[in-house]
Amino acid sequence: MLQKRIEQELAGVHEKGLARRITDLQYEDAVTAKDAAGKRYLVFSSNNYLGLTFDERVRRAASEAALRCGSGSTGARLTTGGVTEASALERDLARFKHGEAALLFNTGYMTNLGVLYGLARPGDVIFSDELNHASIIDGCRISKAQVVVYKHKDAADLETKLQSVQVSPGGVRFIVTDGVFSMDGDICDLPALVQLKEQYGCVLMVDDAHAVGVIGADGAGTASYYHLPDTIDLQAGTLSKSLASVGGYVVARAEVIEYLKNKSRPFIFSTFLSPADVAAAHAALRILEQEAPRLMARLARNTRLVRDGLAAAGLPVVPGNTPIVPVLAGEAGRATAIDFKLRGAGILLSAIRPPTVAPGASRLRFTVTAGHTEEQLRYAVVKLTEAWNEIR
Repeated sequence: MLQKRIEQELAGVHEKGLARRITDLQYEDAVTAKDAAGKRYLVFSSNNYLGLTFDERVRRAASEAALRCGSGSTGARLTTGGVTEASALERDLARFKHGEAALLFNTGYMTNLGVLYGLARPGDVIFSDELNHASIIDGCRISKAQVVVYKHKDAADLETKLQSVQVSPGGVRFIVTDGVFSMDGDICDLPALVQLKEQYGCVLMVDDAHAVGVIGADGAGTASYYHLPDTIDLQAGTLSKSLASVGGYVVARAEVIEYLKNKSRPFIFSTFLSPADVAAAHAALRILEQEAPRLMARLARNTRLVRDGLAAAGLPVVPGNTPIVPVLAGEAGRATAIDFKLRGAGILLSAIRPPTVAPGASRLRFTVTAGHTEEQLRYAVVKLTEAWNEIR
């Protein structure tokens, strides 16, 4: 029965043009890579926003940690997997995010699962933005709390739901949102959320995975961008985007972090990050703290170049000012065909299709980094425009 179900569902996926494929890549620098056949690509679909994956300081920190401490952590952190540098990275993340304490997880996805599963429970209510990342959606599901989805960035709809949905005696209300939304690149309305949080006594969680290194004068994300320190109860994030490594974290009050160490099953029962992962992220964080104005100015300049170029060419770009630049293609088949055409021109600029986005909302997600040159960006804009006009 399982085999039959798999065959039927895979046939449906292929029939709709929604089959996913893996492209094995070997990066040659922060923005170029070659596939298994040796074909080289300019990459415009990574999350390496500050281009630090090939920074010599980051690579040296990772290699020295592996040579000094071994290739893996050997176990869960509460047993034998306590990498020495991890506690120092947590202290620096907490300071950077203007919080009391931090806790590392294996991925950003596991962070959201671990925090929501660890803190929310039956009798609680989680109010979740309809365009939140899949990791938030899944964390809400496994928490067993009641989940209420509010319209995207719609504070009035959220307030209506806060007024109409009752919590059990002793229950907790959570408001959960992305800081920068991964598919549209827009920024949450933090001032409105803070007002509702305070008015209705909620716990506010913001996932800053795509915000750190991207918004805020110091690159610290959403709270910094809005000049609202000490307003977010749970600041989730990742080490895999601007911080050029792999892993995730949450920043919160010290007692919340202590509670998660004892109650978050994804943290307790997972083999911990490798010494190289931790060291690379720590080095990248130090670079961000020291060089944020330069790196973010370059990222902003590159983002403007792409947004202005695509708009001038008449392409339907979702408005915004972050380096996530979605070009709306509509149907999945068209997005896939444009993706294929761009690969032929040596460009990786991924098509985003259902179920990642809603049916009819497929897009080409152009992701800009500080590592791209002006020449590379202009070339990509020209080739995307040509493919767009050719494939109707």
